[in-house]
Amino acid sequence: MPDWIAVIVLGVIEGITEFLPVSSTGHLQLAGGWLQPQSELFDIVVQCGAVLAVLAVFKNRIATLLQTAAQPATRSYLGKLCLAFALTIVGVLAAEKLNVKVEKDSVAAAAWTARVAWATLIGGVFFLAVEWWLRGKTGRDEITWAVAIAVGTAQIVAATYSGTSRSGATILFALALGVSRPAATEFSFLLGAPTLLAAGAYKILKAWKHDQLGAEPWGLTLLGTAVAVVMAFIAVKWLLRYVQTHTFVAFGWYRIALALAVFAVLWK
Repeated sequence: MPDWIAVIVLGVIEGITEFLPVSSTGHLQLAGGWLQPQSELFDIVVQCGAVLAVLAVFKNRIATLLQTAAQPATRSYLGKLCLAFALTIVGVLAAEKLNVKVEKDSVAAAAWTARVAWATLIGGVFFLAVEWWLRGKTGRDEITWAVAIAVGTAQIVAATYSGTSRSGATILFALALGVSRPAATEFSFLLGAPTLLAAGAYKILKAWKHDQLGAEPWGLTLLGTAVAVVMAFIAVKWLLRYVQTHTFVAFGWYRIALALAVFAVLWK
């Protein structure tokens, strides 16, 4: 398969899955194993491109938050975003120092794929369990400080275990604490933008320090990024409408089916 086609396919996958609760990293790594594997730097840059789509979708909401920043309710909301972001940064850096996270290059390909599949499966089961527990209950739109701490913790878990899904974990933790689906989704997305951009900048800086930037085929990387921006914009707009009237049960079943399919391929 030509490189440019593989890159477009990966850009489509990243754009669709980055903010859906299905793990974009898991999808990219699984797809990259069957297509033509790309560098970690490719994954990072394309992921940052998908974040730009979220900023575009939420431009009015972000503008409103900035314009009303002096109001107590807005200050509280922004404070909770900052708390969750700061907790994520500290937790991820601590996990890196303690070597808690297993890197892809440190294990065999099949073992890594199995790890991603297990995380995908477990996340799907948890979605079904939480949605079953929430049946008949009305969630609240308020984001409490406890929710902010839980969501920050969820981001640490997602950053540590590939296949967990950042958006999936954050939304799931918020739902479990009684937050409504639209409010949980919005908080997850608004928090995801600075989190993913900061993570991307950190990893790009590390790549620069190790003289890895020059080896990257930037034409192909930017092509994948452009595709991811368009697809992420469509996916985010769709999900925001979807959660107004639907649960996350379908995503739970999708994750389970995907994991079982991967296990079937690995164990055939």
